[in-house]
Amino acid sequence: MHTLQIRQLTIHHRRDLRCLIRDLSFTLREHDRAAIIGEEGNGKSTLLKLIYEPSLIESYCEVTGEIIRPGSIGYLEQELPKEKAGWTVYEFFCAVPEFYNRTPGELSRTAQKLGLTGDVYYSSQTLGTLSGGENVKLRLLALAVQQPDVLLLDEPSNDLDIPTLEWLERFIRESDAPVLYISHDETLLENTANVIIHLEQVRRKTIPLCTVTRCGYREYIERREASRAHQTQVARKEKEEYEKQQEKFRRIQSRVEHEQNVISRQDPHGGRLLKKKMAAVKSMERRFEREHSEMTQLPETEDEIFVRFSPEITSSRGKTVLDLHLDTLANEGGELAKNIDLHIGGGEKVCIVGRNGAGKTTLLRLIAERLLSRTDIKAAYMPQDYAERMDLSLTPVEFLSRTGDKEELTAIRTYLGSMRYTAAETEHPISALSGGQKAKLYFIAMNLDRCDVLLLDEPTRNFSPLSGPVIRQALREYGGTVISVSHDRKFISEVCDRVFLLGE
Repeated sequence: MHTLQIRQLTIHHRRDLRCLIRDLSFTLREHDRAAIIGEEGNGKSTLLKLIYEPSLIESYCEVTGEIIRPGSIGYLEQELPKEKAGWTVYEFFCAVPEFYNRTPGELSRTAQKLGLTGDVYYSSQTLGTLSGGENVKLRLLALAVQQPDVLLLDEPSNDLDIPTLEWLERFIRESDAPVLYISHDETLLENTANVIIHLEQVRRKTIPLCTVTRCGYREYIERREASRAHQTQVARKEKEEYEKQQEKFRRIQSRVEHEQNVISRQDPHGGRLLKKKMAAVKSMERRFEREHSEMTQLPETEDEIFVRFSPEITSSRGKTVLDLHLDTLANEGGELAKNIDLHIGGGEKVCIVGRNGAGKTTLLRLIAERLLSRTDIKAAYMPQDYAERMDLSLTPVEFLSRTGDKEELTAIRTYLGSMRYTAAETEHPISALSGGQKAKLYFIAMNLDRCDVLLLDEPTRNFSPLSGPVIRQALREYGGTVISVSHDRKFISEVCDRVFLLGE
């Protein structure tokens, strides 16, 4: 049975006393490719975990509603569990029960369908030494061996190089089983999704909204924007008309009240007429109140994050920010690349691309070591693993504070509000925040510190597809220098002036 049904599902978060999802219902059938979109912290990963195994969220969530699951579910976690990092590839597949039920021919055909060789199952390489792309491919191969009735994929596009992203798009499109997945890669969403499940939090994250639409991602975004624009236009026009009516009503009411106050008691006929006029005025008031309650309301949708670097941040165009030559780039695993020459001037926005395992992160770390110690520039480094340069035990305010004075704390809370942090979230330890919320802290810190050189390793990987355009615009308008590593095709085309290909 290749069908998944969700009926009137509601999820409450115990710690924040907040409703993440309310009355969500949908059905996924064969060949459905449903993308869950929404801002960070809106419950996307929680929803996937619940569908796969309710015990994964029972410690922090309360759930009502019904989930009708198919016979088997394949689940790709966001990251490889740490306890499996030391497993060999062969040990990993031996832990898949269906592995023993497949013939060598079936295993080989399954691997070839995913662009892998038949001997991949028997490798002695440990999972922790594989690149991000290799890791995702092997975990997807394990799901293909299981042949589940439904696939749940939690951000499978993270850490993938561009060729592997294109491979993943084919994998999702060609799946017979329905696929329910989360991805922050807008290009992948545009190329794969035929169902959109949008989870929103409005009114300062106090009211959850759920929208399920059977269409592609780009069509959904265009429909949503057109609907919002139309509803806003109608609501404003109706409000203008209502205010004109109210002004006219107030003039009539004032005149009648004045006449009532000055009418002579010796004129009973005039008094009766005024009573009738006042009754008509009260009737008009009730009619206006009824019409006001039926007026078109402004669209209630989730506010976008607001990001804008200070216009005071600039980088001299004639300045040499980086002049690097390396005969060899290597890490503990050996040589990665040879003959690297990088010359980057002030104000340039460059991106280093290449296949997984080519050494892009290693190279950016080396560049960071050289630039962070410079006194003629103010550089900031945003690593792929945020914990490299972030104390996860601190609260967002503590992480961002430099002096602790009142003016600084006010600015910090303003920035956090513009990034859609609730008051409660600003008091949580960073370890309790989502990847996207952690990424926002780096952007706020870079702005507060007035950094004129940004070293960014996959800067958009944890931002929702709805926040992605805002981040790209902010970096495009940024007056300083950007040296980045990214596989985000929209980021590369919209932000970067030059692209360096490493390892080929």
